[in-house]
Amino acid sequence: MSNRHSHTVSHSISSPKAPPVMLDRTLSSRRSQPHLDFDFPSTAASSAVSPVPESPTSLADESKTKKPPLYLLATNYISRFGLVKSPCLCLSLCLLLIVFALFSLLLNSRSFVCVSSYDPISRVSLFGLDGVDSDFGSLGVPWCRSKHGKTVEWTSKDLINGLEEFVPIYETRPIKNNLYGMGFDHSFGLWFITRWLKPDIMIESGAFKGHSTWVLRQAMPDTPIISLTPRHPEKYLKKGPAYVDGNCTYFAGKNFVDFGSVDWEKVLKIHGISDFSRVLVFFDDHQNELKRLKQALKAGFHHLVFEDNYDTGTGDHYSLRQICDQFYIRGGGHSCFKDSDEARIRSKRKKFWEKAVDIDELCGPHDAWWGVRGEMRDNFNHNKTTISYGEHFQNSRFVESILDVYWELPPTAGPSLTHQTRYDPGRAPPPVVEDGRYRMFQRLGLDRLERSVFNGYTQMVYLQISKPES
Repeated sequence: MSNRHSHTVSHSISSPKAPPVMLDRTLSSRRSQPHLDFDFPSTAASSAVSPVPESPTSLADESKTKKPPLYLLATNYISRFGLVKSPCLCLSLCLLLIVFALFSLLLNSRSFVCVSSYDPISRVSLFGLDGVDSDFGSLGVPWCRSKHGKTVEWTSKDLINGLEEFVPIYETRPIKNNLYGMGFDHSFGLWFITRWLKPDIMIESGAFKGHSTWVLRQAMPDTPIISLTPRHPEKYLKKGPAYVDGNCTYFAGKNFVDFGSVDWEKVLKIHGISDFSRVLVFFDDHQNELKRLKQALKAGFHHLVFEDNYDTGTGDHYSLRQICDQFYIRGGGHSCFKDSDEARIRSKRKKFWEKAVDIDELCGPHDAWWGVRGEMRDNFNHNKTTISYGEHFQNSRFVESILDVYWELPPTAGPSLTHQTRYDPGRAPPPVVEDGRYRMFQRLGLDRLERSVFNGYTQMVYLQISKPES
């Protein structure tokens, strides 16, 4: 174990309400958040991420400032002067009215998006050719079930406020091109969750060049960090940008110890930590998440974040999303029948989204679809263990027995705004900023970011766990 001292980048960060106990930061309600509209003030209760309704008062106020549609003005003009007596003139005016009506509709449509004919993502989003959410309803988004139906306390409004604060912070990141590392979506998610929970110490398993360490530091400028990573981030400084934190204890290089082999009671005691409910553990190590979950439970940790929560049929390790993809869960379970509706939908979506999985990719020998083609993968795909559906089912039941909260980070914005082409939006929660909400996207400063930073979304997930009830 060694302490490394180098530069520490920090920012002054205002914080939301900070309760004394992290485990109490939950409320009821289970699944995720329908579509959001943030042009109007929110009066939603502080509960699960939920829609912010457009109030009738706001709508009425807005209508007062609207100019009459052009086609209504034209109609009044015709009726006033009695021009309908001339058939030819009437026909010409009818055609003119149609043009006016279309033009007026475009001017008054709040959801209209200007798109280029050479922008396939925007074009298909506008005309519905990709079926972003609607025609994927037969598959849906599997959502792990918690013991008592609790979910996070933060709201949609909190996420919006967090984005507005985080964008300028993200623009100061030391590693501008974090290839093979976290992009914007997950960087924001880790920052937001950490800042909200305000842990007494943060543990990360897998640091790569140090970007996640930097994100944790922005959320908690003075809180100690413990980083477990096979290669010390300082090694990357020889080839390009990297981040080494001065208030971080590194188990790296020759001093590397795997998360499951650390004597956490002894290590945390050195830092004066005895309450494990005040610790946040972040995993970005591409290890079997069921294995990590059991190790964290045994050590006594409660708050976990998994960066790569891969969808069924994708990824290099067994994930929570894969484990909870079950027939008895809404949106879970799959069919390997090649003439099924699911096969048709998957084939269609594969044309638009790079990470979409068709039936041939989803299904392995004997129609095994769970995990990745019936395999439980681990350690960057180096270990592949074939499991039966019965074993997969029991894994899900175990997870449910220890799960207090399960919350998948939604994408920052819809694909017509971010222009991302990798993840399938039909297999993700609704975005924080929906397609068509360009004014909101621009107001938050998201339009200033490079498009490539939005391509790394893989359903980051936050968990609260506790021992099974007897």
